[in-house]
Amino acid sequence: MASILMVKRIIAFGAMVLLLCQCSTKQQAIKEEDTEVEPADNKVQLIRNEVEKKVDVLIDGKLFTAYRYPDNIMKPVLYPLVTPEGTSITRKYPLEKSVGERVDHPHHVGVWLNYGDVNGLDFWNNSEAIKEEDKPNFGTILHKEIRNLEEKGDHAILETTMDWRTPDGTVLLVEETKFVFGVEEGHYYIDRLTKLTAQEQEVTFNDNKEGMIGIRVARALEHPSDKAEVFTDANGVPTKVAKLDNEGVNGLYVNSQGVTGVDCWGIRSEWVNLTSKIGDEDISLVILDHPENVGYPTYWHARSYGLFAANPLGQKVFSEGKEELNFKLAPGESTVFKYRIIVASENLDKATLDKEFKDFTEVKM
Repeated sequence: MASILMVKRIIAFGAMVLLLCQCSTKQQAIKEEDTEVEPADNKVQLIRNEVEKKVDVLIDGKLFTAYRYPDNIMKPVLYPLVTPEGTSITRKYPLEKSVGERVDHPHHVGVWLNYGDVNGLDFWNNSEAIKEEDKPNFGTILHKEIRNLEEKGDHAILETTMDWRTPDGTVLLVEETKFVFGVEEGHYYIDRLTKLTAQEQEVTFNDNKEGMIGIRVARALEHPSDKAEVFTDANGVPTKVAKLDNEGVNGLYVNSQGVTGVDCWGIRSEWVNLTSKIGDEDISLVILDHPENVGYPTYWHARSYGLFAANPLGQKVFSEGKEELNFKLAPGESTVFKYRIIVASENLDKATLDKEFKDFTEVKM
């Protein structure tokens, strides 16, 4: 009798173990199924990473750019810019170690939008390099929130809010920016649609050379130069170079009127195309202005050493004193700036860019 009871208990125990094993297997299967990533239905994807404070923008599964908002660069930026053929065309310094790059202007990071004199504060030149005693003279743009992320097939939308702040934390401007990242006819584009709203006090953009949308490009997109400079060596350490090696350095600005090279600096134009060739790849990096922007058509702060910028608000220096604009916003008043950036692995001609410009004029906020 006792032996029969023992057998029944063994059978019951075995059944229980079998049941537990089956449950465990099912739970494991559920966990593995939950971690599977579905193939992307959208050509353009946005990958949010709150730990690293960025949103990666992928086209066909490959990095195009990233919206970055770390605490140490004094404004959110897009970095890097990568061509359709996979070539990075923005300077790595100061975010990454690099070889053979200039180490001037540490505030030139990727793609950004700010200005050199807002109510007397310099937002453009602010960086970690600013001495403690000088910091009261500089403003900071602080990322506040991501309001919207949308993937829509051949383009994606990222909407953000930022604060333009004084050193004591007062918010001068609230910035609401809509980024549209897309691919069209083989080239990539970014529409940056930025609304700036003054808060409790009047905001004046005093006429200043430093502004407004800027890109700091890689060495290959600079114009050749024989001037002595400081560059990063093989270990990424800043090193003085007496004579520059211009091998592979072949950037050339071309504007909508056909003006080329450094002569594009200080000229009003609807668009400027910075062309280059890296290996066998022809490259075009274009900024388009918009007719609704203040100061249209913009002046171009396009330098041979790799700063590619459009400045519609700083007119005095570009016009040699003939014009001056001290643009103001009353409390609660807003203005909108619209720019399109095109990145192509080909040399885009004037007819193509004139059409791009015409199409962009129809873009709404």
